Amino acid sequence: MKEGIHPDYRDVVFQDMSNDFKFITRSTIQTRETIEFEGATYPLVKIEVSSESHPFYTGKHKIVDTAGRVDKFRKKFGTVGSKTSVAE
Repeated sequence: MKEGIHPDYRDVVFQDMSNDFKFITRSTIQTRETIEFEGATYPLVKIEVSSESHPFYTGKHKIVDTAGRVDKFRKKFGTVGSKTSVAE
């Protein structure tokens, strides 16, 4: 391999912000934050979803407030141009 052309491949801590789960992996990602983890200092990458919080892996599905948005839309626009029946 040529010297000086490859990014720095190093250990990085990824932190799931939804449940504070942290794991170490190797990456070339650039980050400004660091964290003390298992007695050493690592670069920190904050993520929103990991295998510890994703519904597919956990089997827990979060209920999304789609009904409120749908009701708001139907109040605003009614059923004009709608090809589906309104469920009551």
